[in-house]
Amino acid sequence: MAELHVELVAADRKVWSGTATIVVARTMAGDIGIQPGHIPVLSVLESGPVTIRQADGGTVIAAVHGGFISFADNKLSLLAEIAELADEIDVARAERALERARHETDAHAEHRAEVRLVAASHRAA
Repeated sequence: MAELHVELVAADRKVWSGTATIVVARTMAGDIGIQPGHIPVLSVLESGPVTIRQADGGTVIAAVHGGFISFADNKLSLLAEIAELADEIDVARAERALERARHETDAHAEHRAEVRLVAASHRAA
């Protein structure tokens, strides 16, 4: 099975690295799925969940907020301003942040909290 090498990096750390069969991310132009052999891509990442289908059959979900996606020669780089794996997300804290953002009518903070909660809802069982 064909694979691509994936690096998910946030401003402060390497979040995840490994091989995958497909990665789905949200760009300014909409959701994009990258598989081995895809044409080269360079785009701006929007806040949203990123789904990485690992070569071994597992799935990694991350909440990503801003950054860039770059693909060439079967190497995919997701360079995010902020990124958290679903398993790292504190759901109670994200829910409090969502309520606070709604109370303060902060649309950006509300969207970030919603993305975190969506990613957390897809945690591995």
